[in-house]
Amino acid sequence: MRWKLLFCLGVSAFTRVSAQDAADSVMLSRMFREGLRNGKAYENLRVLCKEIGPRLSGSPQADKAVEWGLNTFSALRPDSVFLQPIAVPQWVRGSAEEAAIITQMGIKRSNKSRPFAVETAPLRMPVRICALGGSIATSPEGLEAQVVEITRPTQLDSLGRKGVEGKIVFFNIPMDPTRINTFDAYGPAVRYRGAGARMAARYGALGAMIRSVTLATDTNPHTGAMGYVDSIPKIPACAISTVHANLLHDLLGKDPSLSFWFKQQCAYKGEVPSNNVIAELRGSEKPEEVITLGGHLDSWDLAEGAHDDGAGIVQTIECLRLLKQLGYKPKRTIRFVLFMNEENGLRGGKEYGAWAARRKNERYIAAMESDAGGFAPDGFCSEGTPAQRKRMQSWEPLFRPYGLHSFDREGGGADISPLEPLGTMMVELMPESQRYFDVHHSALDVLESVNPRELHLGAAAMAGMLYLLDRYGVSVADGK
Repeated sequence: MRWKLLFCLGVSAFTRVSAQDAADSVMLSRMFREGLRNGKAYENLRVLCKEIGPRLSGSPQADKAVEWGLNTFSALRPDSVFLQPIAVPQWVRGSAEEAAIITQMGIKRSNKSRPFAVETAPLRMPVRICALGGSIATSPEGLEAQVVEITRPTQLDSLGRKGVEGKIVFFNIPMDPTRINTFDAYGPAVRYRGAGARMAARYGALGAMIRSVTLATDTNPHTGAMGYVDSIPKIPACAISTVHANLLHDLLGKDPSLSFWFKQQCAYKGEVPSNNVIAELRGSEKPEEVITLGGHLDSWDLAEGAHDDGAGIVQTIECLRLLKQLGYKPKRTIRFVLFMNEENGLRGGKEYGAWAARRKNERYIAAMESDAGGFAPDGFCSEGTPAQRKRMQSWEPLFRPYGLHSFDREGGGADISPLEPLGTMMVELMPESQRYFDVHHSALDVLESVNPRELHLGAAAMAGMLYLLDRYGVSVADGK
């Protein structure tokens, strides 16, 4: 009898689990079918990129994007839509940057008054640069100085003031091409973008220049945020394209005394008002438990911000559309957030996190972000307790039919990171990464670089993860 009872209980449990798995499989199938047949993400991205364009925080285009986000959310008829005011920095690039390498190893020419003498004329070679976001300008005439090249992390400190003072420091430290996931190569290289000017100015440098943070070899410079501190002199900072970084490296090997000239007219204009845009579906069973989903509405000014982060914005909107279209009523409250100012301040993410912390009657159980491009989804990374991560990883078989298989990596998005102190589990969509840094923060980040099918696959995957987070919570204790 005992054996029969255990057998019956086992069959009952197996049937119940199988029924749950089947229901989840059906829901994910419906999401992917709707997303791939009738997806609106790419058309929304077209409007954001082509009708609004680059959306640097504090710009008129950023204001227009906020209005567009509010109207696009409202058309989907969520339970509520509202703006969350924030103050953002306004930095403007000004006229296009100019730069040149000036070397004495130039063109040889005869001196007519001395037929047998040969003179060497300086050679001025134009190169492609862009100012780093937040940098100060050069003088109106530009800055010219000798160059000291840094190719390894400890080299600057070894040179000290004697080797650096009065020069332009050139941080020629590339992304590691042997790292299969390109985000693993990004971190060690990008630190010189953020801190290079401070590091160089400490030793008396007049300017700082980084090798563009990309694995591509081309003439497109890549911008990104940098920062100053009041205790260290502020010097102008720029990024040079990888083709011209290689050229400068080669020429320094032949002419260590060559000089570099660059001119940029960027400026910080202070703070201006802006907004996050938030839509909400109210939970039917546990409205006090909140799941946040989002991307960032701002972009750099060199291009349309299609991958960074137009893709995350339209995927967030598409998740709301899919849930509404399929008639899904969430158990928990879901907030869809279009964050402002991720690129040069994270003001939107910080304000949302502070607002959430003040709402003592709510529990922010999970947050998900898309900010790694609109390429085909590989899986999800996460940060949380072992129990939380184990639960999310248990859903991997449900996504396997749609090409998602990577659920083990740790990580979470920047805009949702202020929620982590509240005990919130962090989740981020991880698209295929090989092409992302070819376009990241450069003039190549345009609509044409996004594949519609890959974009819609990512949106459907996010909707599927949102559904599972809502249905089951993030740990065994969270819900049924």
